[in-house]
Amino acid sequence: MEFASTIFIYTFCLFLSYHFLVKILKPIVVNNNNDDDEENPKLPPGKMGWPYLGETLQLYSQHDPNLFFATRKKSYGDVFKTSILGCPCVMLASPDAARFVLVTAAHLFKPTYPKTKEMLIGKSALFFHQGDYHSRLKKLVHASLSPHRRLRHLTPRIQSLALSSLHSLVASSAVVSTFHELKKYSFDVAVLAVFGEVVDGRCKRELSRNYGIVEKGYNSFPNRIPGTAYHGAVSARKRLGEIVREIIIITRDRRNKEKKSSSSVEKEGLLGQLLDFKDGEGGTLTDEEIADNIIGVVFAARDTTASVLTWVLKFLADDHNLLQAVKAEQIAIYEANEGGGECLTWGQIRNMPLTYRVIMESLRMASIISFTFREAVADVEYKGYLIPKGWKVMPLFRNIHHSPEFFPDPQKFDPSRFEVPPRPNTFMPFGNGSHACPGNELAKLEVLIFLHHLLTNFRWEVAGKANGVQYSPFPVPLEGLPARFWKEPLSSSTPLKHSCNPF
Repeated sequence: MEFASTIFIYTFCLFLSYHFLVKILKPIVVNNNNDDDEENPKLPPGKMGWPYLGETLQLYSQHDPNLFFATRKKSYGDVFKTSILGCPCVMLASPDAARFVLVTAAHLFKPTYPKTKEMLIGKSALFFHQGDYHSRLKKLVHASLSPHRRLRHLTPRIQSLALSSLHSLVASSAVVSTFHELKKYSFDVAVLAVFGEVVDGRCKRELSRNYGIVEKGYNSFPNRIPGTAYHGAVSARKRLGEIVREIIIITRDRRNKEKKSSSSVEKEGLLGQLLDFKDGEGGTLTDEEIADNIIGVVFAARDTTASVLTWVLKFLADDHNLLQAVKAEQIAIYEANEGGGECLTWGQIRNMPLTYRVIMESLRMASIISFTFREAVADVEYKGYLIPKGWKVMPLFRNIHHSPEFFPDPQKFDPSRFEVPPRPNTFMPFGNGSHACPGNELAKLEVLIFLHHLLTNFRWEVAGKANGVQYSPFPVPLEGLPARFWKEPLSSSTPLKHSCNPF
């Protein structure tokens, strides 16, 4: 992996750059001593690096950015301090420490993001909040993505989107970027879950185009000079807000003309739930608040799910025996459905044990969400260490997922690990606590459905032998896993369908 090109580090440093600029305006004293001193006797072990820069140069110099954290964990243990661009941080690399920050003492640590990124998502998005507002919205999002209610209803439509995506993949025999193509599928599923059936093709294309521009500028240097990626992202975010507010107005007008029913709310997806939202005093959400939350949910769902699915295809392509075993599981279901003549049922999707374990191991190996950010709102003591108020705190999910203590031979892809549940708090691919990803069941559902149809009616071949990781902004195989896809139905007597409607 070419380190200079990794957005992982760039994102990290942009996140902290604001604090660096604040600190250079006033004198600071940085303690390079690994031992606790009289003034801060309980600070975790670790080095704070050079004045102003901290350990930024060491972070940049690593070929693999995850080595920066791994080497310090080895030297100092599961809790250690560092400083990046003048911002003091405490890193947590144990399951108990991660649970302490994200669950047990979550009220002492607030979500923290740079304002430049909040601007591109929306300040009212639930990711940036805690307390009553966050709690009520989180429950609402969970309800709209409930496996046994909402997702069951969406299953036939997601199958149609998977089939449509696969037919698009094979339309050209050329090598394609798997990740780039799968983002289109995950975006379509996200739009379906969020807007239901209220968005037409033209509107969806405009949403997709502007999301692409926001994504390109999300991890760029945050300046507003015309022509820069960030300036373009800000403009595209403004247009996204306008599009979503137009959809809100159209939906609300239609509601006024028609008698609202439970079925109409189902057709409106998460949007319908947000329109019906009421707080404890009967207050409703403003159109801007609804738009911020919708834009945030779609943004979060688009790249993460496509990244997971891309890794699954890579790991299966790397292991022929495993690929054949997973394929056999899917063929048995395919044949039970009269050779693909019938759609997948909800029960069948929930009973794909080997395929499911492959997805879980892919999530562990790739660790799409490598860490999360929090900020101490008060002085906090953990296992004899002081976490001062205002310090950044980072639970390191990837380091936990790749620890031989919890996952023997952690660099080996081995789905059999998940034949038994992992130890509590050692596997957190979707985070933990009240800010854990509310769309994790939707993500797993769309991956399972896509894999079923891919393995029973299509084939793929990875182009080239290059290995490595790039960050876009989430980790994906190098160059997005270049591959070629083609049709290869199990049965020539059953025509491939472009849609799936069991009704």
